[in-house]
Amino acid sequence: MLPPVDYSRRLFAGYARGRALTERTAAVWRAAFTRHAPPERPLTVLDLGCGVGRFTPLLAELFGGPVYGVEPADRMRAVAETDNAHPAVTYLAGDAGAVPLGADTCDLALLFLVFHHVPDRAAATAELARVLRPGGRVLLQSSFSGRLEERTWFRYFPRAREVEDAMFPTYEEVVAVFTAAGFALDGVDRVECEVAQSLAAYADKLRHRAVPTFEYLDEDEIRAGFAALDADVARAGDTGPVREPADLLVLRLA
Repeated sequence: MLPPVDYSRRLFAGYARGRALTERTAAVWRAAFTRHAPPERPLTVLDLGCGVGRFTPLLAELFGGPVYGVEPADRMRAVAETDNAHPAVTYLAGDAGAVPLGADTCDLALLFLVFHHVPDRAAATAELARVLRPGGRVLLQSSFSGRLEERTWFRYFPRAREVEDAMFPTYEEVVAVFTAAGFALDGVDRVECEVAQSLAAYADKLRHRAVPTFEYLDEDEIRAGFAALDADVARAGDTGPVREPADLLVLRLA
């Protein structure tokens, strides 16, 4: 595992803009979360590692119950509380190894690009098993070492692929640690997302450096990557949307 990234040092400032969801992508994730959640309504939801809360109000609107956004980075959580407040949402300090909720309190947990940051994954899955009710689901969005999705930005920042291959756990490691905690894998949903409405918009989003992989690249290669990307934007004009795949694991507590 690579050294941890401090989201309260720099990433919090541009994260919301750099990771903003297009309307189409928000709709795609609403549909994915809905088809894999327990059918009852309302649902109590844990958004673990909620960051700036980009999904947290959406979960409250989808499932009609209280949502708890748990985030360890104080400055990320402060942005969530300011920019993504919702009457059904409570933001809490905490992390995957110590979720500040009682046992059997939640029906659904979302971990969106979170699990690779967790240092003690066995402790995290035990905590999820504790706070979820029997039959509760975990929706885990992640990349996986050895089977990374094709990312447009890898063409411009080639060492990012190497960094992310070291950053993310393998698919087998993730399934094994959840299985050991009493979860069963219901399946993997490959979700196609519109990352940006054009290559130019994609470049603008990347400039916020909201992808933590940038923290492991040096400034020279970052400058060179953006120069190459800008040259392609100038040549290509309006290229249409940039789309990339994302894997959503669906896990059920026995």
